[in-house]
Amino acid sequence: MDYIILDIEFNGRKFASDLPMEVIEIGAVRLNESLEIVDEFSAFIKPVYFAKLNSFIQKKTGIPQASIDSAERFPRVIGAFLQWLSRSEAPMIVTWGGEDLKRIVLDTRMHKLDDAYWLTVDYFDLLKGFLRYRGLTNDVSVEGALLELGLSSEGSAHRALDDARMTADIFRKSFPELDFSFKQKYKDQHSNAKERRFVKNSIRLLRSQKKPLTWEALVEHVIKDKIKLDNPKKAAELQAYFEVEAAKKPKPPAPKAPSETAESKIQDAETEPLAEEVQTPPSPPTDDSSATN
Repeated sequence: MDYIILDIEFNGRKFASDLPMEVIEIGAVRLNESLEIVDEFSAFIKPVYFAKLNSFIQKKTGIPQASIDSAERFPRVIGAFLQWLSRSEAPMIVTWGGEDLKRIVLDTRMHKLDDAYWLTVDYFDLLKGFLRYRGLTNDVSVEGALLELGLSSEGSAHRALDDARMTADIFRKSFPELDFSFKQKYKDQHSNAKERRFVKNSIRLLRSQKKPLTWEALVEHVIKDKIKLDNPKKAAELQAYFEVEAAKKPKPPAPKAPSETAESKIQDAETEPLAEEVQTPPSPPTDDSSATN
């Protein structure tokens, strides 16, 4: 079996908008059964919307605007990527978290392309696998995982191919301890990782304030006006997530600095965008002249 270590970068926006964020770079590493790198894929993508990268994305990724301006659109790039993937028979895609595959699926649907491959291929969330292996409860970055394993960090963080290579190093080092029974198929999620983390931190807050540990109490005392719950599927998904997390036995709290209290984690989460969810995206313009920069 080949393992495809996938990473993507996507554009961003400085203001609320119904227009979607899109993939602007794909990087992938192919590992053989011996976990040796045998091939790589790297490509920029020119998005339909927000094609002019804002200063935050430029600083975070280091991607030159000129590289985006000269890039192909998503349909051509994803076609080339699927052709590259087809060289492996029944591969397993490995990602650091679930966002990378989700973004590819959303862009595939936005461009009205066939999403069958992405819904049927096996994928493994290495972030969750790493947390299980190390007995950790809080998410860690790729750089943090490298440090945890005593591995060097080479390349540029937040560049797709470099991140894929570093993720491959983590995968190779952790491989004997990973539980691949957790491999899965992609399924739509109506909430995002930040919203679920907000709910998880809110459970700690309710416990610390000795309030009833119920979904109704959580909505009333914590997430009201923080997360939009007007989508019934999203509300049901977050409630189910809450019930699973609330049923877990709380671990004895480790000594923490004042900034690491449950209240501070809620405040930190409030500064992050929470609202994006699965929805029917607008159809892309048929030519460059109608794209939004």
